[in-house]
Amino acid sequence: MKKMAIVLAAGQGKRMKSKLYKVLHAVCGKPMVSHVLDAVRGASCERSIVIVGHGAEAVQSTLGVGGSIEYALQAEQLGTGHAVMQAKPMLEDEEGVTIVICGDTPLVRSETVEAMIALHLQQGASATILTAELNDPAGYGRIVRGADNGVLRIVEHKDCSVEEAAIKEINTGTYCFDNRKLFQALNQVTNTNAQGEYYLTDVIGILQSEGNAIAAYLVDDPAEAIGVNDRIALGEAERFMRLRINRGHQVNGVTLIDPQNTYIESEVKIGADTIIYPGTILRGQTSIGSDCIIGPASELQDSSVGDGTTIRQSVTEGAEIGEGCNIGPYAYLRPGTKLGQNVKIGDFVEIKNTVIGDGSKVPHLSYVGDAVVGSNVNIGCGAITANYDGYNKSKTEIGDNAFVGSNSNLIAPVKIGSGAYIVAGSTITHNVSDNDLAIARQRQVNKPGYAEKIRARARIKKEEKQSD
Repeated sequence: MKKMAIVLAAGQGKRMKSKLYKVLHAVCGKPMVSHVLDAVRGASCERSIVIVGHGAEAVQSTLGVGGSIEYALQAEQLGTGHAVMQAKPMLEDEEGVTIVICGDTPLVRSETVEAMIALHLQQGASATILTAELNDPAGYGRIVRGADNGVLRIVEHKDCSVEEAAIKEINTGTYCFDNRKLFQALNQVTNTNAQGEYYLTDVIGILQSEGNAIAAYLVDDPAEAIGVNDRIALGEAERFMRLRINRGHQVNGVTLIDPQNTYIESEVKIGADTIIYPGTILRGQTSIGSDCIIGPASELQDSSVGDGTTIRQSVTEGAEIGEGCNIGPYAYLRPGTKLGQNVKIGDFVEIKNTVIGDGSKVPHLSYVGDAVVGSNVNIGCGAITANYDGYNKSKTEIGDNAFVGSNSNLIAPVKIGSGAYIVAGSTITHNVSDNDLAIARQRQVNKPGYAEKIRARARIKKEEKQSD
């Protein structure tokens, strides 16, 4: 049985009050429409037709072209039925089932779509409606069921009788159709209504009037019914998605000390027995190994972290961190950072576009950029690589087992050999060979009693200023 999906993503989303097209607003780091496409792909839909309108170019640029994703343009927004009709040239001759789903429903899970399709096939239905039970169903169309639990009709909220208004089961706006019957029924839909629009819900009535079975699948989690039309609903979707993501990691053996204050985006991967402390934000394509300690108050984006690493009160972006490393507090690892195993990056250290070998240490108050640092190197407090001359960035190379003393400046391009020793306070402008000691600072001169002369001069100047 062929499975297809039509994703409705043509609405403007005026209530979002945003320059960004509605379905591109992110929920836990991913555009809403991407969550929806993940759900239908996870349910084995072979083709996904995205109906675009406002912001069509932005949607296509975000989702890409090719693979299972195709696009159809709804130039005028004339209702949900009209939107689905834009896929007719692409799908009307296909045999199979078609999911119709809105691109602003990011919480629908692939397991739910699969279960709805299974019910659809089991009951031999021509259409199946995804429904949910809400404590407050105001504003939603109600599902009226018959004695056999089959669907009799969908009644819009404004048309409900007192009895119908008390029904808590609502139409979520997600459907499963026999594909051929869907487009045959759409040909009969008219726009003779107050809005002058073609409604997809009319297809249900048409199919039913022709004697076709209509089924309904009641979703377990009512949150999956959330459609995002404004920033309030966006915040609610974010909250529910974050809770779902966090629980998934906990089930897989990750300890979240305070899940309510831990933000993990949808693509993040975390190994078992890792502990995440409060205030931690994990974004993008971040991957964390097992037995790590992350946080508190750390932010990792698009970074990989090896097993057994600790990161406290620090920020990483596009960094690769090996096993057994100790990062922070208050370190900043920028894009291009690659740390070997058992590396120590201490407080107020910034690393950028640099490879650091196993067992090396940059304990505190240092900047290392555009560098290659060997194994078992010690870079002292306040040392920096001066990699930028205002026009070009140059490389610093430091060999294995080298020692760079505190408050040293390494002026790139420069090479420090293996086992070399840079004396504290030096400004190194020339290469240092293996096992050499380099001193580059002016000889100290002490002037006896001169400090008192400076203070006396300062007092005289102060008195002269006050007398003026």
